[in-house]
Amino acid sequence: MKKDFLSVADMTSDEVMGMVRKAENIKRTYNKRLLEGKIIALLFEKPSLRTRVSFEVGIRQLGGDCVYLSKEDMNLGVREPVEDVARVLDRWVDGIVARVSDHRSLQTLATYMDVPVINALSDVEHPCQAMADLQTILEHKGSFEGLRVAYIGDGNNVAASLALGCASVGADFVIASPPAYQIPGAAWEVAKERAGLGGTAMNWFELPQHAARDADVVYTDTWVSMGQEAEQVERKKAFADYQVNPALMEYSKPDSIFMHDMPAYEGFEVSKGMLDDPRSVVFDQAENRLHAQKAIMVELFS
Repeated sequence: MKKDFLSVADMTSDEVMGMVRKAENIKRTYNKRLLEGKIIALLFEKPSLRTRVSFEVGIRQLGGDCVYLSKEDMNLGVREPVEDVARVLDRWVDGIVARVSDHRSLQTLATYMDVPVINALSDVEHPCQAMADLQTILEHKGSFEGLRVAYIGDGNNVAASLALGCASVGADFVIASPPAYQIPGAAWEVAKERAGLGGTAMNWFELPQHAARDADVVYTDTWVSMGQEAEQVERKKAFADYQVNPALMEYSKPDSIFMHDMPAYEGFEVSKGMLDDPRSVVFDQAENRLHAQKAIMVELFS
């Protein structure tokens, strides 16, 4: 049976840890062209720097090639049904990497295609980002055991995937957000269930200081994601007290690291200079998108 990667929960906890280790190995030594002769379609309804370039470079380094299709090229569900797009592409390519506005489009692609589908971002999850995040944390901390990962801000797709990832590898995960912006219940319940099996904790706090206290990792993301521009004024007001800055970092452990999936907006979710703070690992995190995604593609496409 073919395997898709639409959610971190599509893998068992052991598989998540194995994938992180595979990404580490690829970063250190991997040069095999395991996608030789493979053509991968990149379906991007939303623009991207890190996601597009890291996938294109990864595919070519693994010996494959890719076809990029923008929103204008496809117009999923508008110009023609998603299932028709799926059944046509299924006859031409060896895999799909899709960055979509609606998670249901991913599910439809996976249902109507015999080739594997990778979620490069949807409104529900961003699992490829989570895998790169876990790789980065392991690089800088050496182990997940006993770690406290504190996420400050919107309980969005990035937060949902990171919560599931931490629950899978045995790290505690805490999030601070306004009550109306918590991680959606379905993802949160799965993360809590997985954490319970591994003996780790999932917690929500309203105050960012409570989440950041004694944290090994402090993580944040933009308050206004693509597609939420109409909510910009409301969101900036709701998150005004959730900025990650040196004062908030003082609540974390002295050797804590700061993470952000980028793009970052100084003066909002982060104060000016945080990306270059000595505790920042955001550019290692961005680099690891390449290695983590290569590991996922080797697993699914080769």
